[in-house]
Amino acid sequence: MVVTEDIDVSSWDLYELSIPCTVFGKPQADLADPWYSLRLCGTGERGRGDSPAGSGLSLRAGHGLEGLVGADTVIVPSVPDACVEEGRPLPGGLVTALRRAHEAGARMVSLCTGAFALAEAGLLDGRRATAHWMHTAQLAERYPRVEVDDSVLYVDEGDVLTSAGLTAGLDLCLHLVRRDLGARVANQLARRMVVPAHRPGGQAQFIDLSVPATDDLSLAPVLDWARAHLDRPLTVEDLARRAAMSPRTLHRRLRAATGTTPLQWLLNQRLGRARSLLESTDLPVEKVGELSGLGTANNLRHHFLKQVGVSPNAYRRAFPRALPGAGAGPGALPYG
Repeated sequence: MVVTEDIDVSSWDLYELSIPCTVFGKPQADLADPWYSLRLCGTGERGRGDSPAGSGLSLRAGHGLEGLVGADTVIVPSVPDACVEEGRPLPGGLVTALRRAHEAGARMVSLCTGAFALAEAGLLDGRRATAHWMHTAQLAERYPRVEVDDSVLYVDEGDVLTSAGLTAGLDLCLHLVRRDLGARVANQLARRMVVPAHRPGGQAQFIDLSVPATDDLSLAPVLDWARAHLDRPLTVEDLARRAAMSPRTLHRRLRAATGTTPLQWLLNQRLGRARSLLESTDLPVEKVGELSGLGTANNLRHHFLKQVGVSPNAYRRAFPRALPGAGAGPGALPYG
């Protein structure tokens, strides 16, 4: 596993670093013998400066990047935030080391922003890949030859695998165990870690589609009005009349401002309202469909399965309503 050394580590990066250590680094001889042998390989990057989001600590690894060559599997759990957000170069020698490891036959794996390192090395060209949904747009823009999918928890392309962020990295690591050692071992390991062996759906259920970015402030009044009346059977013509423009002009302006069509925007708003109701109330699915403007329970289920990847009831179980005084709001995530 690649460890970025001598850089103030953020709490998210630390979490993702710990996942492969927990899954592969602790021997489980009663499940499979031999178990994995985990080698931590540091970048040795000194003097890069502290990250404002760091945790006030840095890491030391027992091996340098040359230790990646000869491994059966190479894992890049993350890269420094500045490499993603500011476009700074990756730690020196990392890209070359990743290419050499892949050429030597290693299976290449990234968690979260580690996908940027695999992409920089050219290992994702022409392949489907993912990362944390907050970074997939940057990944797609920076590496146009990569087929970026922001809807899934992980992607298995055989010898190259990528995952979304945080706990999605655990989903991928358990998937690797399942591939290598079988479902029984993976299921038993998941039980010991007190996590599901396989989670339904993808990271689409965590993406907020209801508030797309827009620089066209003139559309704000009609969009706000539509959000306040989602329980009505709104049409594009209704929105156009409210905005005092033709449906064609509304379509053009809204697509330019939000990147989506009026009908898709309305659907995203309705799904956002339904998700909020499922998270924060005990209303029956039929009532959620009615209040969100998605109509019948069957229609709600259809759109949830298509757009979110899970059923309304499965989504509600994943986002249990917080008890009064528990300190967690209705949008608190039980897993990332």
